[in-house]
Amino acid sequence: MKPSLRILPLAALALCAALSGAPARADVRARVDIGMVFDNRYHHDHYYPAPGYVAPHVPYGAVVVGSGPGRYWFHGGVWYQPWGPRYRVVLPPFGLVIPLLPPAYVTLTLGGLPYYYANGVYYRPVPEGYVVTAPPPEAATAQVVPAPPPPAPKAEPVIYPRNGQSAEQLENDRRECNRWATTQPNAQADASVFNRAVEACMDGRGYTLK
Repeated sequence: MKPSLRILPLAALALCAALSGAPARADVRARVDIGMVFDNRYHHDHYYPAPGYVAPHVPYGAVVVGSGPGRYWFHGGVWYQPWGPRYRVVLPPFGLVIPLLPPAYVTLTLGGLPYYYANGVYYRPVPEGYVVTAPPPEAATAQVVPAPPPPAPKAEPVIYPRNGQSAEQLENDRRECNRWATTQPNAQADASVFNRAVEACMDGRGYTLK
């Protein structure tokens, strides 16, 4: 018996719907399987994509920190670095400075000093904003006391290149001076010490700060 002509179009439509629906379900699984981790240290209690996750692009509004091979993107407490044509979630190196803290963070007092914590990263206030710093030795065992609210960052200084340095060279020198300044005695405890160290370093590299 020949199949009904009315049945054949319906079967074809059902087959097309099944084929078109399969990739959509696979895409949904790929989007949600990004290895989210729950950060409950200090009762921070937030989810973040795990280090190593590769995203097709950075979120809209991400802040660029650094330049050249040392360039990172920062958004919502998550750090990204270029990974081919995509971006990989990473932990930032110590010494990077961001202008603002992430939207969610924990305020701490450790060793008598204020710290701000989010997503496995500790920040300390500096004149330019907040510097990524090593966890203090007592971070794992100390009784955590809330720190005072973070101070508003000071205005960015005007930097004049005395030797005609390019904008890229200026950013490289500034990043290196910020990193070096954090290693100076008491720089992480006293913002004025950090600021003087940065100015001395930049002056030595041929810049005037006002």
